[in-house]
Amino acid sequence: MPVIKILPHPEYCPDGAEITAPAGTSICEALLENKINIEHACDMSCACTTCHVIVREGLNSLNDAEEEEEDLLDRAWGLEPQSRLSCQAILAAKDVVIEIPKYTINHAKENH
Repeated sequence: MPVIKILPHPEYCPDGAEITAPAGTSICEALLENKINIEHACDMSCACTTCHVIVREGLNSLNDAEEEEEDLLDRAWGLEPQSRLSCQAILAAKDVVIEIPKYTINHAKENH
């Protein structure tokens, strides 16, 4: 099973973490299943950018971003070339390292 290494984030994962998830799982699903409660205001339907992550290692092992995701990412805070919406980034067999950006474009947090 691939490992997701999450770099430290002051709110969601202060000490960082390493979790595993089966290939075919989205990064967002894996985080939520492991009690890392990343925002996902659209319930993982690729309609917002609140689950934006930056893939620091292993980006090429993920599925390709589709046009809808790329269009949404243009509105994400802190966009980088390795940015993905975690609800659309599907794990393969390789490990990945992700960073959750400090901010989202959401003004109010959801209680998921």
